[in-house]
Amino acid sequence: MMMETKINFVALAAGISSLLLIAISLFVPWWQFSVGSPANVQINFSPVNFNFSHASTSIAIPLVSAVNIACLLTLLAGGIILTIYALKPTEPYSKQLLGFGFKKPIYTLVAFTAILIAVPIIMQVLVGISVPINGSAIISPNGSNQSASVSTLINWPFYFAIVVAGLCVGARLYHRNITKPITIAPGVPPPQ
Repeated sequence: MMMETKINFVALAAGISSLLLIAISLFVPWWQFSVGSPANVQINFSPVNFNFSHASTSIAIPLVSAVNIACLLTLLAGGIILTIYALKPTEPYSKQLLGFGFKKPIYTLVAFTAILIAVPIIMQVLVGISVPINGSAIISPNGSNQSASVSTLINWPFYFAIVVAGLCVGARLYHRNITKPITIAPGVPPPQ
């Protein structure tokens, strides 16, 4: 008698995509902010990497680096665990693996989006500068006759993170189909 091996291919795609998202996000920022043309101040921001430079001098912020490392490790753990779950979705412990792994990319995306929306609002309230989330603008602080060009850009890894989060939700929904018991009508031979 041959045992059928079940694999959650949606979870496998989500796990591998999560790991790929980490590798991409180390080198390509999700969001870029620059002041001036050429850029005098530039910020490249993703959940796993943050670069801040002023006049071509890179400035490191230890607390932000620690948060980036924590986020990287969280995403890495989620991606690995989701991939392990995908290969063994019918084991007794698989639901706990899925419950842990599928949430990590979603939490990361929600937190990043909240920060992305909050930063321009905070800048408007505190400094009086209206910074776009995606696009260009000429800004001048309240009561100042100085102005500067500001450019922001949401890069493609952000949209890839949305796809990864969608795959994670799909993996959770597809888990129901994998764990559903097969019922055989009486008098019908079992499938071979």
